[in-house]
Amino acid sequence: MMLPELSRSMLKNSSVLAVFAAITVAVVAFTQLSTAERIEQSIQQARELALAEVLPPSLYDNALLDSMTLVDDPLLSNTQPSPLYVATLNGKPSALVFNATAPDGYSGSIRLLIAVLANGQISGVRVIQHKETPGLGDKIELAKSPWILSFNGKSLTQPAIEHWGVKKDQGEFDQFAGATITPRAVVKATQQALVFFDQRQQDIFNTYLAQQGVPEEE
Repeated sequence: MMLPELSRSMLKNSSVLAVFAAITVAVVAFTQLSTAERIEQSIQQARELALAEVLPPSLYDNALLDSMTLVDDPLLSNTQPSPLYVATLNGKPSALVFNATAPDGYSGSIRLLIAVLANGQISGVRVIQHKETPGLGDKIELAKSPWILSFNGKSLTQPAIEHWGVKKDQGEFDQFAGATITPRAVVKATQQALVFFDQRQQDIFNTYLAQQGVPEEE
């Protein structure tokens, strides 16, 4: 028995709609997948650029992004476990790169990316997030001022601990005209990050090398 004309038309339309829906779902899924891949690639590139800002690629030969672990230490003042990257050169530890937070900025927390060489010297510090006053506190950004470069080469003993402060506090680091709280907070957080490095670096390096199958040195 033949279907009435209306039934055949409805069946045909339903089939077309079903095919169209399947194609739409496939297109959306493909678009999401390709977009997610592009987003992830962009994130990876941004991370690589940020790491290169504080640690020149010539100072390590391992896949730095693949060496990431999470750390949670009160000395870093981060609100949650944050990434730490272990750098090695010729199979030996060369640096650690990690996040630290200055919780006492003028307008709130200031997030930092810090690289410390195996000898305890700072390779680089960069501000990655802040809400400081434009034209005053924002001079902690490299784009606004070279002030952040003053940490390069510094360590826990250079300058001496009593000089880890801004000049207004008898320290070695400059403050900004009309803005002392911001640089004071960054100096303090950076010094605390060096204390973290001093206390934890050996365990972190040994753990990483053990994971890579490299025996500890005597």
